[in-house]
Amino acid sequence: MPDTIHVALFDDSKAIRDSLGTLLGTTSGIGLCGCFPDAVQVLEKVAACKPDVVLMDIDMPGPLNGNGIDAVRVLHAERPDLPIMMLTVFGDEDRVYDSLRAGAVGYLLKNDDPSSLLEAIQDVHGGGAPMTPSIARKVMLHFQRQGMPKDAPAVILSTREKDVLQALVDGLSYKMIADRLDISFETVRSHIKHVYEKLHVHNSAEAVAKTLKGRLLG
Repeated sequence: MPDTIHVALFDDSKAIRDSLGTLLGTTSGIGLCGCFPDAVQVLEKVAACKPDVVLMDIDMPGPLNGNGIDAVRVLHAERPDLPIMMLTVFGDEDRVYDSLRAGAVGYLLKNDDPSSLLEAIQDVHGGGAPMTPSIARKVMLHFQRQGMPKDAPAVILSTREKDVLQALVDGLSYKMIADRLDISFETVRSHIKHVYEKLHVHNSAEAVAKTLKGRLLG
């Protein structure tokens, strides 16, 4: 892991670009490598600044006369290894699901506390998929409504993985899980990555929903 997580920001609001530029520029371990008012040439812009994480707004010009979600789709197709997190004012289900289907692995709202954004950048860079709690709940309810397939294979989790999953169900953040279990932040990330792989999910909301449906914690 590099000493500094390089972040590219796509947002058409100068106020947002300026405020986040100041925040990221004064945070140890995180730096802003690119700041763009649109995502029209998203591939070229990302290639030029080489970010570790991308923050993407929705309501702004994107490729092919599209918007930020279209930019995610184009970028994810070319760079599936690059984590993209939505940072937007929109919390409606259509935009949330369109963003996740396009390839975003996180979804935050702009009115969240700035400290949540910094933690989310670290989480997504470490393999997590952070979401604003209200967004995570919407996704969780969506998966609960779908129901657990009758032929779903058994999932075997270690005791520690179950502890971490229970903490996710309880709504704890990565830092809070580390404190509860008296383990490091990096160890939490590692356990959560393994849980995601075993449950075949991509974010904490899906993991929680699948846990509640399948009663994986007994």
